[in-house]
Amino acid sequence: MSFPELFGAYWWLLFPLGGMAAGGFKALFASRERAQDRAHEREIEMYKLQHPEAAALDAANRPQPLADTVSLAKDGYSEADVARVKGEHDSVNKRWLSYELDVGKLIDFPMMSDVRQPLTVAFLRAKRDADALRPLEGDEISAKSRWDDYRNAVNAFAVAFDVAEKEAHRIKDSAFSDAERQRLGTARKLVNIAENDAASPAERQTAYKRARKELDGLIVLPDVTIASLEQKVARMLDGTAG
Repeated sequence: MSFPELFGAYWWLLFPLGGMAAGGFKALFASRERAQDRAHEREIEMYKLQHPEAAALDAANRPQPLADTVSLAKDGYSEADVARVKGEHDSVNKRWLSYELDVGKLIDFPMMSDVRQPLTVAFLRAKRDADALRPLEGDEISAKSRWDDYRNAVNAFAVAFDVAEKEAHRIKDSAFSDAERQRLGTARKLVNIAENDAASPAERQTAYKRARKELDGLIVLPDVTIASLEQKVARMLDGTAG
């Protein structure tokens, strides 16, 4: 059968087949749009995780149901109370991070990273408890018992950190022998060189490696502390190279 004869016999199939093809294209485009939307949502969520202040602003700008606000007030606490305690929580965490991200401070006050010390263990446990109870949004705390637990946990964290910090500043490096204190002093000077933008790239790299060697066996640096110093040195090296 020739093409004209085929077309004449089956021309009516063009309409349903055309409709199926159009529907297939629409479904394909819709699927792509949904995938793009999901990818965009994931990017937003990742940005919020990396920038907590943005997530907090988003939550603050979101309209809150009136019924929830009333129920919070009836239970004896409000969203403002939750926000205040979260602010106190953030404040203590920032103080803790000021040690975790600064090798020099950990050398000056080694007890703050020494998990053999009871006071250090106590504030780290208190931090873990407070972090576990922290709400993502103010209205997430729907029960007074949960609110009381979080508020008490933050207070315990703040007190435990204060006690540990004061003790760390009191004893400094007195728990070490004279030879060990000399090594700590050497490491402190080397860290200063590694972070000094006036030093040459070779001097910074050498100082960083020697500082790690001096601290070996004296202070166990947290991974985040090492990463922070390495990033700082790397940024300086890149800046010099450029």
